[in-house]
Amino acid sequence: MRVQVVDHPLVAHKVSVLRDKNTPSPVFRQLTDELVTLLAYEATREVRTTQIEVQTPVATTTGTAFAKPTPLVVPILRAGLGMLEGMTRLVPTAEVGFLGMARNDTTLDIVTYAERLPDDLTGRQVFVLDPMLATGGTLVESIKFLFERGASDVTCICLIAAPEGLDRLEEIYGDDSRVHLVLGALDEKLDENAYIVPGLGDAGDRLYGLAH
Repeated sequence: MRVQVVDHPLVAHKVSVLRDKNTPSPVFRQLTDELVTLLAYEATREVRTTQIEVQTPVATTTGTAFAKPTPLVVPILRAGLGMLEGMTRLVPTAEVGFLGMARNDTTLDIVTYAERLPDDLTGRQVFVLDPMLATGGTLVESIKFLFERGASDVTCICLIAAPEGLDRLEEIYGDDSRVHLVLGALDEKLDENAYIVPGLGDAGDRLYGLAH
């Protein structure tokens, strides 16, 4: 597994504003959208491409296009939806699937309550969108689900992560070169309620202003 914490002043600035408890939902959504586009730029460096012939106004040249099958973007419901537009703006030809996975706040177990994905993902590069890597349970189960469908590799894009969640993924996928994790920031720890510290609160609530 490869882990990349994107070191860029624009990323650091946007993460800092997202952390601020006084940042209202509309601004939080806008900044999330912008931040995901920056992270996606790094996450897609190894997207598969093919050469094509392009006719410019003055000559014929060789260009680049996404190879088939095209990438699949999978936001984890519901908070991952806030990251979708920022990702598809950068990769507009990608297909989109959905996974609904939630953490039981009492047992911390991961429950899959919805999915809308192709039955066969053979050869597909998949990009998973989930704002928070806390315990790691959701991403572990998501990656497992996608590999069982035949995905060739999985890149997870998260705004922030906790060391405990990163350790969990390393434990399961540390030797698996098909897994790539791209982060906006790596935080200090999880608290007793499995919330990231310093974190930014509940990303879903802050995006949409609704309780669970």
